[in-house]
Amino acid sequence: MSVMEELVAHVVETRFDSIDKTSIERAKWRILDALGCLMAGANAAGCRETAELVKRWGGAGEATILVHGIRGPALNVAMANSLMTRSFDFEPVEAEGENKTSPAHLSGTTVPTALTLAEREGASGRELLTALIIGDDLASRLGVASGFDFALGWDNTGTINAFGATAIAGKLLKLDAKKISNAFGIVLNQLGGTMDLVWDKVMAFKLPIALAARNGIFSAELAGQGFTGVKDPFLGNHGYFSLYCRNHDISGLNRNLGKRFYADCVIKPYSACRATHSSIDSALKIVRDNAIDIEKIAEIKVHLTPGVLNGFTGQPFVLGETPQIDGAFSIRYTVATALVRKGIKPGYFTDECIRDPRIRRLIDRMELVAAIPAERAPAAEVRVLMDDGTLFKAETAYPRGNIYRSPLSPDEIRAKYRDNVAYSQTVSSQNAEKVLDLVESLEKIDDVREITRLLV
Repeated sequence: MSVMEELVAHVVETRFDSIDKTSIERAKWRILDALGCLMAGANAAGCRETAELVKRWGGAGEATILVHGIRGPALNVAMANSLMTRSFDFEPVEAEGENKTSPAHLSGTTVPTALTLAEREGASGRELLTALIIGDDLASRLGVASGFDFALGWDNTGTINAFGATAIAGKLLKLDAKKISNAFGIVLNQLGGTMDLVWDKVMAFKLPIALAARNGIFSAELAGQGFTGVKDPFLGNHGYFSLYCRNHDISGLNRNLGKRFYADCVIKPYSACRATHSSIDSALKIVRDNAIDIEKIAEIKVHLTPGVLNGFTGQPFVLGETPQIDGAFSIRYTVATALVRKGIKPGYFTDECIRDPRIRRLIDRMELVAAIPAERAPAAEVRVLMDDGTLFKAETAYPRGNIYRSPLSPDEIRAKYRDNVAYSQTVSSQNAEKVLDLVESLEKIDDVREITRLLV
């Protein structure tokens, strides 16, 4: 059996009862976390406009754009739900593999895809979980094998995510092996995304993750109608690895398939790019452990690895058309905010917060330097010098949120969800608590629409 055939068989043959308890519990946390991020991002820049566009397009009312209550074809609804989930860069991240991880934002695509199509199909919680775990596993394996690096220029949220979404859709639609193979061959033609979206700090940075959701459902549905795709979209002469990757290693792509289920392995504590988190953690250690008068800070130095300093989060803080996005991808803004507000969450990315003169003052006194060797990534250190010469400093070797190295506790994940609900001011706290309870016992639910009805 070829690797392609093994991956397809994995999608078709995996059953809920064959998935280990830990993978199931982790999937439920990712769903809960993504739902909180979706609610927080429901009215973020461009999201309401996209929802209204889906409404104008019309079509069969197959599923619901959550919060907004707009119904439409599943592929368009999944796109809108994914866009909202991505908006604050707060959703689960970081694909894992065998003794290795890779930058990724899988859950922003895979969770909305699974929920949207499960709603349309009236799927059970067990069916939803099975599809999501399979889709995340495939996308994670592809991500780690890809050797992805931001310097490649393309955005992997629009590539590996699309394969994960296709696997989820194929599973929920109960496609056979031939049709799922064709679905992967079809979605290969719809991969894309550029890292300039993040460098330019534009709303379209969240499009690749959303288009991946739409394209995955489209490809599975088209394959279900008998449409055919390329024979090996992964390892073919002009398949994914040949077209997109330079330093890929596929040796572990199918290793322990069906025995280990990989996924995003970071639940983010802060609503900002993961590359800012070590600096944020360091700044928070300083203000939480010391009584600091922010007005008496003379100088701030942030020590980074060369890669982070020269990356998109290390650039000068300049306000563009969408200040929230400028802030979320800026070490300067997030460190200043952490020092002033002792936290980083969506409510601190409003125009009022971003234009706070206290923040501007600290940014003007801040210097970023490449003082940490590259091999120590993702470490960072923050040094705060006071007017009287007192120096406070704190270092973070690895930022909080990784489920193996620095996990958030279950109560912290629940608290993050509740904070996002409160920030959103859309879904009632009563309904949100019901959703929390339902997600935590998801395998016992006969119809996922019990959840989606509460999120409007």
